Amino acid sequence: MTYYGAKELAESFRTVRKNTVSIAEDIPEEKYSFKAASDVRSVEKMLTHIALSTRFQHLIHGEKRMTMEGLDFPALFQEMSAEEAKPRTKAEVIALLKQDGEKWANFVAGLSDDFLGQTITMPQGGTPPTRLRFDMILAAKEHEMHHRGQLMLIERLLGIVPHLTRQMQERMTRAQQK
Repeated sequence: MTYYGAKELAESFRTVRKNTVSIAEDIPEEKYSFKAASDVRSVEKMLTHIALSTRFQHLIHGEKRMTMEGLDFPALFQEMSAEEAKPRTKAEVIALLKQDGEKWANFVAGLSDDFLGQTITMPQGGTPPTRLRFDMILAAKEHEMHHRGQLMLIERLLGIVPHLTRQMQERMTRAQQK
């Protein structure tokens, strides 16, 4: 049977992270403080949040947890929030995106099929009560894509045509010229 395994997960994550880094590079540093609304993260904080988000996954899967019971979520989120709150320059944010992204992708690429197929028990009241480890690892990419969509809208608000749109427009222009 052929399916999406660890190497494919890692490569798809690398593609998503590469596109996030492109957005981070396209937005001028003086716009990193921009917030689309008062109660949302700034560009800098959203990119930092994306960069750091794989650390949560790495903790769970690096420890080879079979249950989420006993995980101190409040302390973990407090620690992550404190790390996210640290001010960073554009160069520091991009370096963090690249460094943490590659660390996560390398970890994922080395996982076995048996490990990906394990079932993790969620805490009492969790919905669903169990999750496939594969699904949890895939969620790291989905989480990033969610925030990347927000960043692409922010680019448009700032007058920047997102790189994926520019690439598509270039392909369409070349196709029309043939």
